[in-house]
Amino acid sequence: MSSDPPGDGGPSDPAAGLSAAALFTILWESLSDVLGTAATATLLKRAARRAATRSPELSGLVIQREGLLYVYTVPPAWKDKSEGTPPALRELVIELRPILIELTGQVVIRH
Repeated sequence: MSSDPPGDGGPSDPAAGLSAAALFTILWESLSDVLGTAATATLLKRAARRAATRSPELSGLVIQREGLLYVYTVPPAWKDKSEGTPPALRELVIELRPILIELTGQVVIRH
């Protein structure tokens, strides 16, 4: 049994070896499956705006509507593989979590 906390790049970290872009895609798709793309876009933009004061890299995260679809562009640095969860993505999730809990209780968090 490993004593490494989740997201630290240790052997038990499911994020190990994935880029922040890949992790964001997993987050986007998971939320979209439950909430739909419009709500996902709105909540992620709100969380990114709040987290950007601590992690300016998040200003490079662009989520916008193109026709009937929502699309996103991640910061260029997110395309590189990283050891563990990158700090900017971690800050985004820290801000996203209370928003999701307020709106859905534990339903989306468990999903």
